[in-house]
Amino acid sequence: MEKKSKMLLPLLLLLLGFSAGVLGQLEDSQFEDDVDLADFDLNIAPRRVPRQVKTVITKETKPHIQELSIKTTIISRYAFTAVYCALLNRHSAASEGVFQFQIPANAYVSNFTMIIGGRVYQSEVKPKEKRIKQEKGKPEKKEPGDTSSDPEVEVFRMAAKIPGRNRAVFLLTYEELLQRRLGRYEHVTSLRPMQLVSRLSLDVTIVDHSPITDLEVLPLRNSKSNGKSNGAANTATAPNTPAKPKLPITTVIKNEKNVCQITFSPNITQQAKITTSGILGDFVVRYDVQRDTGIGDIQVLNGHFVHYFAPKDLPAVPKNVVFVIDTSASMLGTKIRQTKDALFTILRDLRPGDNFNFVSFSNKIKVWQPNGLVPVTPLNIRDAKKFIYMLMPTGGTNIDGAIRTGSSLLREYLSGPDSSPNSVSLIIFLTDGRPTVGEIQSAAILGNTRSAVQEKFCIFTIGIGNDVDYRLLERMALENCGMMRRINEEADASAMLKGFYNEIGTPLLSDIRINYTENSVQYVTQNLFTNYFNGSEIVIAGKLINESAESLHVQVTASNNDKSIILETDVPLRRRRIDTEKHVKVATAAMAAGVKALGSDATQKLGVALGSVAEDFVERVWGFLSIKEGLRSRLRSQTSKEREDHTQQAANLSMTYHFFTPVTNMVVEKPEVLADGTMAPAPTITPEAGEDASPANELPDDTDDRKPQTPDGKLVNQALSLSNAIGKAERRPAKKSITFSKTSADGDPHFVVEFPLSKLTVCFNINGEPGHILGLVSDHKDSGVTVNGKLIGAPAPPGSHKQQRTYFSTITIVVDKPKRAYIEVTPKKVILDGRDRIVLPCHSTVSVDSGVLSVAIVGKSNVTVTVRENISFVILLHQYKNPAPYQRDHLGFYISNSKGLSHSCHGLLGQFLHEEVGLAELPAQGDTKPSAVLKVKNRSVPVVQKSRRIYSGTQSVDCWFARNNAAKLIDGEYQDYLMSHMFDTGDWPHGTNRV
Repeated sequence: MEKKSKMLLPLLLLLLGFSAGVLGQLEDSQFEDDVDLADFDLNIAPRRVPRQVKTVITKETKPHIQELSIKTTIISRYAFTAVYCALLNRHSAASEGVFQFQIPANAYVSNFTMIIGGRVYQSEVKPKEKRIKQEKGKPEKKEPGDTSSDPEVEVFRMAAKIPGRNRAVFLLTYEELLQRRLGRYEHVTSLRPMQLVSRLSLDVTIVDHSPITDLEVLPLRNSKSNGKSNGAANTATAPNTPAKPKLPITTVIKNEKNVCQITFSPNITQQAKITTSGILGDFVVRYDVQRDTGIGDIQVLNGHFVHYFAPKDLPAVPKNVVFVIDTSASMLGTKIRQTKDALFTILRDLRPGDNFNFVSFSNKIKVWQPNGLVPVTPLNIRDAKKFIYMLMPTGGTNIDGAIRTGSSLLREYLSGPDSSPNSVSLIIFLTDGRPTVGEIQSAAILGNTRSAVQEKFCIFTIGIGNDVDYRLLERMALENCGMMRRINEEADASAMLKGFYNEIGTPLLSDIRINYTENSVQYVTQNLFTNYFNGSEIVIAGKLINESAESLHVQVTASNNDKSIILETDVPLRRRRIDTEKHVKVATAAMAAGVKALGSDATQKLGVALGSVAEDFVERVWGFLSIKEGLRSRLRSQTSKEREDHTQQAANLSMTYHFFTPVTNMVVEKPEVLADGTMAPAPTITPEAGEDASPANELPDDTDDRKPQTPDGKLVNQALSLSNAIGKAERRPAKKSITFSKTSADGDPHFVVEFPLSKLTVCFNINGEPGHILGLVSDHKDSGVTVNGKLIGAPAPPGSHKQQRTYFSTITIVVDKPKRAYIEVTPKKVILDGRDRIVLPCHSTVSVDSGVLSVAIVGKSNVTVTVRENISFVILLHQYKNPAPYQRDHLGFYISNSKGLSHSCHGLLGQFLHEEVGLAELPAQGDTKPSAVLKVKNRSVPVVQKSRRIYSGTQSVDCWFARNNAAKLIDGEYQDYLMSHMFDTGDWPHGTNRV
């Protein structure tokens, strides 16, 4: 009977009009990614499935996709995408399910989670170890320059055993900054489930600060390379009949001024009309935004800024271009024919005022005009077409000789009398192979190229096919201010060559420099650009030093033709911050609502997680650009030391933002399924004695040097430092009773001050406003140490007498002696800026010494900061897994060692470190009871007894409480301790309020 059913299945598929692809027969796996999510409800609402399809599905032995839902939210050109995929194993035996999804090559995966048998398996991003053999469950990330079938995408794949009669849920999120090309942004979602899916939905929401224009949804595209549409529903119109592209079936567009929502949700029957293979194609959305003239669009959020600059209505700058074309034997046939076709079109697009020349190369190198570049005239265009037409592929590939010849032609022209000083000069280099003639070593070719170019022009490289040294082409372009483009073997090379030329064929500006107010910003991404081409965009991000500054002065200088252009303005930061927060709220609401609407309650927490990430989108844009910049610098590195430094920097940032990049690994535990098809029992963990006493706030023990271990017992070696600062990663140390001072600011915030000599403890509250920055310790003149804390607001819990609460969201420790360094701590990350800038995630246990400052993190627990071994502070990390509306992740600040702080130290806590106090009792007067008075600096402060819980509630301390924002207890008033920004080291300017 079994054999007969196997024979009938293909026949049944043919009769129903389905191909074998309908069953979703996926293959084994390899992969790349990271995550962070909690428990999910796996109940999926049923949906009616056509009887014929149901019959086929029930006979399939492999798990099939029950639901595939994709939600993208694009906030100011930064796209967050969440993918939810549910696989169902209908049979009693366990079976392997495969999740596979194509992501854009420019994107970074930021989360991956599997939920199988009711258990959650989260992936983790770790630094990539050198030349290690990849183990099962450790997906690989392709390095730039590796070949792949499609240069525009990378395939994310993961296989896992699914118990019998059970369901597996795969959750994937990735992020990308959309690039503007030819005046449009393009967002592409791959829809290739390899089977028909009963619940398939796609939602794309675009929210922008500027009005959205030129919105277009293309017909489903079966290849990024050839642009052909897919399916009966997308039939092309007849030639010479201009028509608006037909929308993919069921597509709905809701477009308002600044918000646009696009949905696509075909049922099984509609999917089958498009294709029966389950390969629907790419869902492509293109759009632009309205732009004003001037310095561009600047958005500000949470202490970071992003600057989008895309000027318009400028005259084109003349260009000097040399085309260097491969005519080796491997170009024979389609490649050379398509290349010629593209060059003929490009010749027609050259402008009067441009100058050009051609070089062809194989074994021999031929120059069209040996005497140099020639102007664009009808006669020269005609002769150039003849030269192109006569190109005949033969022989090998002399890349080195060709580049040097083209560079020599361009260099000599630029030094001659006919060259315009403000013209744009470039080489467009095309090849389909590796060097086989002349110099064949990549390092030597790159060195010769640098010597030939002499930083006088840019090289743009194009590779065709799979036998190209793309790493060589990418380095050649990056080292010479150009960019590289890959063309797939089966692609329409002619169309792609024309498109690439169109991107760089109209330079509008050269020598662009964008500057910001000195000492107001830091860690700014690339702000010098050789050229700006029409239809593109320059994006810069950075960190504001003074978040409370009123304005930011921006200056753009550039050249256009024979003119110098200067654009400058003062950007109102507060107004920009309010505007940015407003449209982020719109985006996060749409994101949460959209993810919730994906068809299952299991995605609600995913929506919350994405919304939280989106609230920091400006900082994530900065992190995204900084990682890209670090990887480009790594590729350009001339020495192994340089490469190692750039690799470390990119890896640190990747872990901070949970990005899976070429310098990190993703590790995910796989479920264990027993032979009978059931899940193996969950491991039972017996807590050690006393473990439940204070699980969240252990302090690091410097004597414990044991290395961290993975669940399989293998040692993990995390190198988390940059260049000279070598960080040693440590496993969470064994529990020891480590005590430190009660002097602290924690919770709402509640301040506690311990006076050991007086054997008294005093406490007070500060009722600040969200955004206020409090000076906690100020010893700038003597020890050089300053500590500031920023407040964040939260609603008060039900029944509270307060309208709102405030907590510390960020604490900075600045050291100015013997040289400036600082540490910035948030509940998610620690930024150490000493010898180098290091970003450490708070979920890892690690210690780093940068000279003056050292930091030790106990993952998800606390951070200890030590200054010159005689000053130390402990910062507790208060994090909520499932926060209530009134709960916020926040910090607690404790002074552990104050020996190195001077007697003139000040600040809300620092002013008491070397003081003594006395306690007196005022006798009863009339009807009043006796009351206590604290004697501080010759002041009398009324106090009452209270009890405070410290160290995350693990200890209780009795203290004398001073009311009214510590009036009379502290020098001056509360407002005197408000700092202008997080790195403000201003000295205490006030006297005391002695009475």
